[in-house]
Amino acid sequence: MTTRITRTTRHFELPRFTGVDALRPATREVPAPGPREVLVRMRAWSLNYRDLMIASDTYGRALTPGLVPLSDGAGEVVDAGPEVTRWSAGDRVVGIFMPRWVSGPATADRTAGALGGPSDGVLAQYVLFDQDALVAAPAHLDFAEAATLPCAAVTAWHAVVTAGGAAPGQSVLTLGSGGVSLFALQFAALSGAHVIATSSSEEKLARLRALGAADGIDYVATPAWGQSVYEATGGGVDHVVEVGGAGTLPQSLTAVRTGGRISIIGVLADGDGVDPMAVVRKGVTLQGMFVGSRDMFEEMNRAIERHRLRPVIDRAFPFADAPAAYRHFAGRGHFGKVVITDT
Repeated sequence: MTTRITRTTRHFELPRFTGVDALRPATREVPAPGPREVLVRMRAWSLNYRDLMIASDTYGRALTPGLVPLSDGAGEVVDAGPEVTRWSAGDRVVGIFMPRWVSGPATADRTAGALGGPSDGVLAQYVLFDQDALVAAPAHLDFAEAATLPCAAVTAWHAVVTAGGAAPGQSVLTLGSGGVSLFALQFAALSGAHVIATSSSEEKLARLRALGAADGIDYVATPAWGQSVYEATGGGVDHVVEVGGAGTLPQSLTAVRTGGRISIIGVLADGDGVDPMAVVRKGVTLQGMFVGSRDMFEEMNRAIERHRLRPVIDRAFPFADAPAAYRHFAGRGHFGKVVITDT
């Protein structure tokens, strides 16, 4: 199958890793697909906190100057190699975060080569994918909404549903109003769990309740929010979706019940570390979450379609203004996902 396309295309790259202002536009020839490859005309992208870390060289991985950033994007198939059987021209697709992790448990090989660092990402108008490294976009979502799914949504699904087994009667604590936290709230609420959410203002807490949170705590007005959660639940929550890292983990350990679970996802808040005896005394399961497989992505998408769930988008920027999207995201004032569009 072949669709006529232009010979040159625009993309963004990081010639150096000195922060958001290093992002530069560039042009290149439209790549030709290999035998098992699919060429996708990208229509939307979304930002994650790791993209800021990669831009400023604080991600802890060796990166090559000239890297094309971003892991998350959605678009439509325009061309494919002769051995491609999964996709046809016009299909609406989303790339998976780790192109090698199709199914099964995480391994070093399957989780290698994550998009946007260390491998080139998707902030380009045309991107080549292996046919196995794509999923179908949920039919009711537009490109911008679909672009929010590969990292934040799959990570939240992995934590809350695949590993956490969210179900009626379970209590789940989410922190803040970033992408992972909002998806975790939505997925836990869909599963019938009782969700408690923290945020920095009553206005945001009202929006979190509208998304399905049963209770909310203002962590600015209540710095010892872990103890408040513990007391309000009569002994702690079953599961904490922890996105703050060292700065919030001590409070999460207070908030979780004996024998409970903490899914560690983010590193948004600085802190001095955690006394391991707090983990031992409660018999808490601490599990790091690094996105998930294609199988998890497709299972999640079936649930999203069945429940007609819609991702929360804070603001959209045009492709040419991608650096402005980075700067807005870096300001940490967003509620939900920050996206880039080129439709």
